[in-house]
Amino acid sequence: MDDDATDNHPDTDPQAGEDHAVVLGAGMAGLLAARVLAGRFPRVTLIERDELTGDGPELRSGIPQSRHAHILWSRGMRLIEQMLPGVTTKLVEAGAALLETPRDFLWLSPADWFQSVPGTKVLIAGRDLLDWTVREEVLRDGRIQILGGTAATGLVAGPDGRSVAGVRLRDAAPLAARLVVDATGRTSKATAWLGDLGYPAPAVTRYDPHLGYSSRYFEMPADPARRWHGMYVQSRPDLPRGGVLVPQGKDRWLVTLIGNGEHAPPVKDEEFFAFARSLRSPALYDAIRDATPLSPATAFRSTVNEWRHYERLERWPAGLVVLGDAACRFNPVYGHGMTVAALAAEALAKEIRTLDPEQIAAASRRIQRSTTAAAAVPWQIATSEDMRYAVTEGPPPDRATRILQNYMSRVMVGANADPVISGRFFGVLSLTASPNTLLSPATMIRVLSKWRLPTAPDTADYPAHYRPAGDRA
Repeated sequence: MDDDATDNHPDTDPQAGEDHAVVLGAGMAGLLAARVLAGRFPRVTLIERDELTGDGPELRSGIPQSRHAHILWSRGMRLIEQMLPGVTTKLVEAGAALLETPRDFLWLSPADWFQSVPGTKVLIAGRDLLDWTVREEVLRDGRIQILGGTAATGLVAGPDGRSVAGVRLRDAAPLAARLVVDATGRTSKATAWLGDLGYPAPAVTRYDPHLGYSSRYFEMPADPARRWHGMYVQSRPDLPRGGVLVPQGKDRWLVTLIGNGEHAPPVKDEEFFAFARSLRSPALYDAIRDATPLSPATAFRSTVNEWRHYERLERWPAGLVVLGDAACRFNPVYGHGMTVAALAAEALAKEIRTLDPEQIAAASRRIQRSTTAAAAVPWQIATSEDMRYAVTEGPPPDRATRILQNYMSRVMVGANADPVISGRFFGVLSLTASPNTLLSPATMIRVLSKWRLPTAPDTADYPAHYRPAGDRA
């Protein structure tokens, strides 16, 4: 059913495409791309396969991981705020939590519990709230229209055979456009569509950690003495299971259990609690054992790292850009997807800031390369960490990766207690600082000075500043 937010049907006259951009997919990557493109195109149309009611946040099939824990790192938060001033305030007013990590969390790293060390800001909210709030702000721009419940089925070739001139739609006439942006995520058909136009398939790099999620909502128990707002018990290769607990508004928790391979978490009620009790610390189980479940558990298993190397193709059609997960997707456990979408939108904005629509279309190959470059650091983080686990399928780590893994294990040891190392570690993890920050001589001296400390020790059940409610005097 269409409403005022979705009943905007653009002219399908081919001549109307000259100053028109079409964005496929109204997830975070598509929404931010539309916002940026509206600065250069008089008309931008978002095409979204899911029906969009416009009535408020909604869980929808187009965002299959929306029922699981999400964070927006400080870099992504800052970029989205620049594109949509005031959106952070609107999110917090609607129930999102703006927290400091690790200080507001009980966080057990592979090495030990984080002490009260500096880190970075994170925004915690349900993915449905994040997408709906951003979409509402994007659609305030009158140049942007959205068609919900509409599926793209292919690309329209330009008369010269070397360009894209629009998109084909299911049950509708083709839609002409000077530029088409594919932001349809993991379900993208861009490779097949390019093949239909005579272009070769890109090389693909895959690392599959065989990681699974299982998530459910709980009513937040009253506890005036509670000083933490979230919890993260990380896995490590000797026990590849972990868990995350984050607030969802003022009175709910979302708990996501995580495991690799045969340790993938269950969804049955009694097994869910048993899995939580089996983690490296009982702290998460202690938090939820007397909490009231508000939903059944929901599983998610599509966590593969996959890079479709469109940026390497020698031939590329003018008028097409593939963004976000449609080009490169990561294991979502590291929380980088939305921040990478914002970084890609920032790169897109820089590329087109002085170009007219015709020039933007002609620069598509350069834009493809620059927007894809936003994925390089999070790809390195995700794949190098996933390669620590024996069940991960993909190219084996080379010598440089193994050296980096060993060094990062030592960084984690230092970051748990050293405020300087911690600040720099979270700067890199939030994609705010370059990874070279951790390789500076001053940082390396601090990291290596702790060489006597084990990287995978036996750890206390609870951090020194916390005990479960039942054990408090």
